[in-house]
Amino acid sequence: MWKPTNQPQTPARPGEPERSTAPAPSAPAMTSPAAEPAMPRPVTTTTTADQATIGKSLVIKGEVTGSESLYIDGRVEGSINLSGNRVTVGRNGVVAANINAREIVVLGKVRGNLTASDRVDIRSDGSLTGDVIAARISIEDGAYFKGGIDIRKGGQPQSKANGEDKSVSSAAEPVAAGARA
Repeated sequence: MWKPTNQPQTPARPGEPERSTAPAPSAPAMTSPAAEPAMPRPVTTTTTADQATIGKSLVIKGEVTGSESLYIDGRVEGSINLSGNRVTVGRNGVVAANINAREIVVLGKVRGNLTASDRVDIRSDGSLTGDVIAARISIEDGAYFKGGIDIRKGGQPQSKANGEDKSVSSAAEPVAAGARA
């Protein structure tokens, strides 16, 4: 009999008190479907927490090493060694360094050699002057690239390549010459 009285209170709660009832014990059961859309937001935040950022106004001269991904929007001179992680040179990024990483994405300007255990991606606004050693490479239309390309299979580590380097290099030279033409 009191259900009509409870029903107006229930619609009033979702309208305004839904936020205040979220901490209530009954609300988590009801907000579980609503909490699912909220959960991807923290997951995205967690992903960015695993990535360090060098801002537009920062200038770094020296060696950059670590165990997390890196986004560069400033200027870096020296060397970058983040094997097993991703290095992204942003649109404002200017890098004069050799880069060693699992994955390298170039949106800005890079002058130096790139070594990637997985792939190198040069986007349309990107500019790369230097040699590339990677298992995969992608160069978008409009991108600038001047250098050589050495494709190595993902299973071939750098240390093993000493004995295999001669055969791989000779096989890769016609590919690099074809890529330049």
